[in-house]
Amino acid sequence: MGLSKRYTPNEVEPRIQSFWQSEGIYNFSLPEEGPIYSIDTPPPTVSGDLHLGHVYSYSHPDLFARFWRMRGHYVFYPMGFDDNGLPTERLVEKRLNTSATKIGRQEFIKKCLEVSQEAEGEYLALWQRLGLSIDWRYTYRTIDADSRRISQLSFLELYRKGRAYRREAPAIWCPECSTAIAQAELQDLDRESEFVFLDFRVDNGNSLPIATTRPELLPACVAIFVHPQDTRYKQLIGQSANVPLFGQRVPILADKSANPEKGTGAVMCCTFGDTTDVSWWYTYKLPLVEAIDQNGHLTEIASEYSGLSITQARKDIKRTLEEAGYILQRTHTSQSVRVHERCDTPVEYIITRQWFIGVLDLKEDLLKAGDKIHWHPEHMKSRYQAWIENLNWDWCISRQRYFGVPFPIWYCRVCGEVIPADDEQLPVDPIEDSPNKPCPNCGGQEFDPEEDILDTWATSSMTPQIVGRWLNQAEFYNRLFPFTLRAQAHEIIRTWAFYTIVKSHFHFNAIPWNNILISGWGIAGEGMEKISKSRSGDHLAPMEMIQRFSSDAVRYWASSTSPGKDAVISERKIRNGTKLVTKLWNVARFSQGFLSGYSPSTSPNGEIISKLTPADRWILSRLEMLVRQVTSLLEDYDYASAKNEIETFFWRDFTDNYLEMCKQRLYDKTHPMREGGRYTLYTTLLTIIKLLAPYLPFITEEIYQGLFADAESCQSIHISTWPSPAHVFEDSNAEVIGKALVEIATVVRRYKSEHNLSLGTELDRLQLMTDQSTIAESLSAASIDIKSITRARSIELVDQFEAGLEELPTNGTISIAINIPTSSI
Repeated sequence: MGLSKRYTPNEVEPRIQSFWQSEGIYNFSLPEEGPIYSIDTPPPTVSGDLHLGHVYSYSHPDLFARFWRMRGHYVFYPMGFDDNGLPTERLVEKRLNTSATKIGRQEFIKKCLEVSQEAEGEYLALWQRLGLSIDWRYTYRTIDADSRRISQLSFLELYRKGRAYRREAPAIWCPECSTAIAQAELQDLDRESEFVFLDFRVDNGNSLPIATTRPELLPACVAIFVHPQDTRYKQLIGQSANVPLFGQRVPILADKSANPEKGTGAVMCCTFGDTTDVSWWYTYKLPLVEAIDQNGHLTEIASEYSGLSITQARKDIKRTLEEAGYILQRTHTSQSVRVHERCDTPVEYIITRQWFIGVLDLKEDLLKAGDKIHWHPEHMKSRYQAWIENLNWDWCISRQRYFGVPFPIWYCRVCGEVIPADDEQLPVDPIEDSPNKPCPNCGGQEFDPEEDILDTWATSSMTPQIVGRWLNQAEFYNRLFPFTLRAQAHEIIRTWAFYTIVKSHFHFNAIPWNNILISGWGIAGEGMEKISKSRSGDHLAPMEMIQRFSSDAVRYWASSTSPGKDAVISERKIRNGTKLVTKLWNVARFSQGFLSGYSPSTSPNGEIISKLTPADRWILSRLEMLVRQVTSLLEDYDYASAKNEIETFFWRDFTDNYLEMCKQRLYDKTHPMREGGRYTLYTTLLTIIKLLAPYLPFITEEIYQGLFADAESCQSIHISTWPSPAHVFEDSNAEVIGKALVEIATVVRRYKSEHNLSLGTELDRLQLMTDQSTIAESLSAASIDIKSITRARSIELVDQFEAGLEELPTNGTISIAINIPTSSI
């Protein structure tokens, strides 16, 4: 079809995307035999608008889908949307300024479904515009019937195995979201705070100063702890002290967890301020006094402060303590506070009845499972290991919310027995449905539904089973599992990666995937802060950037930073991608005049080889080395280094040097070595665009369709064959001579630049001197290449230079001499 004069991405890219879709270029069908490359793609959470940080990480699995597809693998590359649970609820609450308590549970769920469906349409449009080579026929939602069925069956199996259990115990609680959360959903937030040193009084009336940042927990103080070796307090161990303002007497106990260096070294234990309080409460069987309720307000135990928010109560109690003379000292301090990652609200630890999955007893098994997976980059495995080693809580999977996958259970109204749904009932909503049988314990037939929903990760942890159609198509699933690749960001190693490995271990005693590719964050520039869907990134709208610079240019930026590393988002880097796209088009347009209708032999024959000049042999040898390097790097998931190798070859070797070396022959239709130049140009350009196809799928497809599709008899570059070294062109001597040719070109360019001459200025003659006869012979054979790139009318190989040859003459001709010592080659 030929190539147009100008390349216009905003016209070409949507047209090519439509072509891929209509022709089913990326459609997956289970083969009878042959290698399968299956990808467990992260379903984006429906919690706000997508930004360039998502484009950054979601581009990476697509690179490998395209690479392995061209390597002859059957690529299973689905996409889903994580649209159940708290993140989607908060999006709806924010966008519609409503909540389930305002409009009712069922109406709120309806709104969640509407908003999530709208958001997913926007997500899909972006992924298609970005050129992700997904088979959209396998799209799923984590709230759809199949996902709910799989998630509920997973819960029931774990319940039957004794892994899922319910108990009333201290849980991590978010007052803002009004739900229990898991340890994995915590993050640390640094903030300024204040230590108040309070005057506790021991049995003999002496003062025991204790520093705290949370005086609002004083009504829940149940003990004081000191380090057993702290000489300041040894004599107080076993005595009791009076709590300021609230008056209860509490024991003074010894425990090594009390830090003598923090505050005064004496610590009040409240139920509960942190995990240490929880541990002490369990260990020493302390009383339970609940001072903070589920809404983040003080309870009746706080007397006159009951009903106040935590922040207001802290302020009022400090004022009263000050007025009563209980505050001995006040100092500013910086502290790291544990907050809910969804809303940055400091969490509380309160007693609630929750469902858990037991994992703490299987730390060693889960570490071994992590060892069986190939981590890219390797050092990211240490984050997984550190998470497991520091895990202190079983996985809390119940959420006191509304939009999500329901627990498939009821409770007998008579005896309280847990009544699980039958497997064939799934998916089930216990609020709307009823058990198929009476209570097996007492025969009762009245039931209360479990109103909590499952943690969204309890469903997302089953994505290999959801996309693999575990319950519907056994052969399909067995051929895909374990999946080849999981691609995800590093901050969810502790959640999505960990939980998926947990579920796979419990259900299948296997790893869920053989490789895990870890992406960094997209960083918004100054301040080096991660951007997120719910908080920022509006000025970095992906569609806007694609419209301005092209999908290929944005993908170029996304593939420029190594796996696991954060990438600063900058227009300058994206513009570099635009420059590469423009240069590729210009090179293809230049080549079109020589390659139109050209169809070389599938393997180089003797006739072609005889018409290759030293420059041809050099670039073809370099090309074979490039193919080996790039293929090896991509097999090792190092996409950034692979791209750098391709770019360096394209700019330095191919466009800056080889094209200038072969131009004269290409334009001269009678030149005896022209066919060698055409063959080399065809082979090199085709190989370059194939190597770049995973990175720049649109421009490479357009060039392929215009110049190569007919000769290759292939519908798309993306289902064509990945280049492989032919070995026939590997030639160390050709590399040596090529290096000499590049050195000659560099010296000539420098000479012209220093004398303010255009690069197209002709030279009357060029003298070359070398002390090695074999190089001299090759340089002689390369005279047409040297003349082409230097614009020299004549080339002379000499033993010594003529005096003054490098001086600018006065007769209008220019001659220069170049010494080519063997040591420099």
